[in-house]
Amino acid sequence: MRSGVFADYKIFTGNSNPAFAEEIAGIMGKPLGRATVTKFSDGEISVNIWETVRGLDIYIIQSTSNPVNDNLMELLIMIDAMKRASAGRINAIIPYYGYARQDRKAKARDPITAKLVADLIMAAGADRVLTMDLHANQIQGYFDIPVDHLLGMPILAKHFKESHMDDLVVVSPDHGSVTRARNLAQYLNCPIAIIDKRRPEPNKSEIMNIIGNIEDKNCIIIDDMIDTAGTICNAANAIKELGAKSVRAAATHPVLSGPAVERLEASAIEELVLLNTIPLPEEKRLAKMTLLSAAPMFAEAMTRVFTNGSISVLFD
Repeated sequence: MRSGVFADYKIFTGNSNPAFAEEIAGIMGKPLGRATVTKFSDGEISVNIWETVRGLDIYIIQSTSNPVNDNLMELLIMIDAMKRASAGRINAIIPYYGYARQDRKAKARDPITAKLVADLIMAAGADRVLTMDLHANQIQGYFDIPVDHLLGMPILAKHFKESHMDDLVVVSPDHGSVTRARNLAQYLNCPIAIIDKRRPEPNKSEIMNIIGNIEDKNCIIIDDMIDTAGTICNAANAIKELGAKSVRAAATHPVLSGPAVERLEASAIEELVLLNTIPLPEEKRLAKMTLLSAAPMFAEAMTRVFTNGSISVLFD
């Protein structure tokens, strides 16, 4: 691994979320590095870096969101280009880490795609990864390079604190999100409830039971991502039917695939708070959505990486 004190740094981006990269670069007072990421006529990705990176601290901002495979290959090829151009250190800034849901062998013959992607990023030549709200914390251990894991929780918690609601309960939509719910409840100084569900097949869930008191409470459902929105909408509708005063929801990554937008529009959710780690096109935006920016946190973390400062203080 290349490390040390670097004279300067440059920020580059692929095509996954250029507006987010522009916002980060603006906060850090740097223009985005000049690079073009296009495709050959057969679909292969072509990368051209138009300025020197020799000996510099390089930051490549790229979420591996839809189209996942294209965005992942763009990231890998950009890392390879920087390595071959003698960059001093290559930092992969991945606001949303795709392929994270298969993080273990849940049944026979399952792949572990989260580990496979980690291997690809390291093989391409990355020296460090900076990401936010991984689907499972253990993914950090799949890398043999430093991983800085940012949390969207402080941004979401600040929003709900400023709304000054009473009788709050934070609701975990499944067992896997209990720690996340407990952390938000700690910020808001309120109790939690847990939804017991089962998943008969991928992207489908059924509510079985609710652990905790949600009757006559203002409920906030928290998750790391919303994909098809089946889980979060089922949870919202169930707790509303069981007597919740109001239902709000929050998530870091707005994947929003398939019928997600229609489900959210028809659900009992009054407000949906999301971060901008994945670009949200106009056709997927609803009046009930509140979009908060994670760019200031990423900009601060990247500055601290460059200056060898502490990142953990961002969560104090």
